[in-house]
Amino acid sequence: MDNYILNYPNNKLIKNQTSSILSNSDSLKFHQSLKGYNKSQLHELPELSKVLNISNLLVKDESSRFGLNAFKALGASYAVSQILKKKPNVSAFCTATDGNHGRALAWSAELYKKKCIVFVPKDTSDLRIVAISNHGAKVEKLNLNYEDTCKHALEMSLKMNWELVQDASWINYELIPAYIMSGYLTHLSEMEDTINRLNKPNFDIVFLQCGVGSWAASCIWYYLNRYGKNRPKIIIVEPVESSGVFESFKKGKRISPDGSLKTIMAGLNCGIPSKSAWSIIKNGCDGFMKITDNEVMSSMRLFHKPLKKDSKIISGESGAAGLAGLIKCLNDKEAEGLNKHIGLDENSRVLVFNTEGDTDARSFQEIIKN
Repeated sequence: MDNYILNYPNNKLIKNQTSSILSNSDSLKFHQSLKGYNKSQLHELPELSKVLNISNLLVKDESSRFGLNAFKALGASYAVSQILKKKPNVSAFCTATDGNHGRALAWSAELYKKKCIVFVPKDTSDLRIVAISNHGAKVEKLNLNYEDTCKHALEMSLKMNWELVQDASWINYELIPAYIMSGYLTHLSEMEDTINRLNKPNFDIVFLQCGVGSWAASCIWYYLNRYGKNRPKIIIVEPVESSGVFESFKKGKRISPDGSLKTIMAGLNCGIPSKSAWSIIKNGCDGFMKITDNEVMSSMRLFHKPLKKDSKIISGESGAAGLAGLIKCLNDKEAEGLNKHIGLDENSRVLVFNTEGDTDARSFQEIIKN
């Protein structure tokens, strides 16, 4: 099973700074106070559910969040608000990004009339750079991969006395990533009057796409904290060519992915997993899997060209990864062990997240026209 790993988690939340910050998050209240806030849509796709032969497919759709077309605005804006409570005189914010996080930070800095410097890796598209620049940020493209771009952002932040807002943690850098993770809890809290019921959720399995792991870990923390042993089964989905969490679990320690780092899933094309995220993920998920670019493109088209009365969903390359993971499990004989492990069958109610819309419109149009 080269593309699948089964996990038998202890389902325990470690008491530390990150957990404390997540426990005290008031992110939903904060985001509701911002201009342009709207609860993101939760779709049911009954026709696609029939074709896939599952009981129900739910999609939490972040494609229009704050007009930025991605969930990342939740984390960056909340982190900036918390930083400025303690350091109101911050001169500038800085980050490294594949696109969505950088745009989210630039937008957040713009809200408070603060400077923002964003470093992007060598494969970042021009459209993503323009989207970041449109919020007043200075963007510098480096001839580096994502992980080395993060190192550069750290070095420059220390040198220039900028406030680094990175969505990955490492030793001695865990507070701000915890704020970002806390911000992500908003879209989970938004479902507390629908499928995130009090004692047990109204779904059985959730597929979570994963880059450095901060977002996936925030989701896992939420489900463990809210439901304990009654949490849904959770599967982590990564690109074949950039699967740092998958490979770290195989090695038993955090390592950088050894793939080619060539994938259209830019938001998931990351380096070594976040330190804070890593412990939460391995303690609270049921399996790991890898998907190809072709598989995610197929899922983007399924979202875009819905069956009968199903909702049309605009999903970018990283956004459709959860659906691609579900479909691969249902169609791949090698996944039979994983399916049995999580109880994926015709009775399953499955949740996936569309984490981004057409954040690279040119690439999106090329994919969906085929």
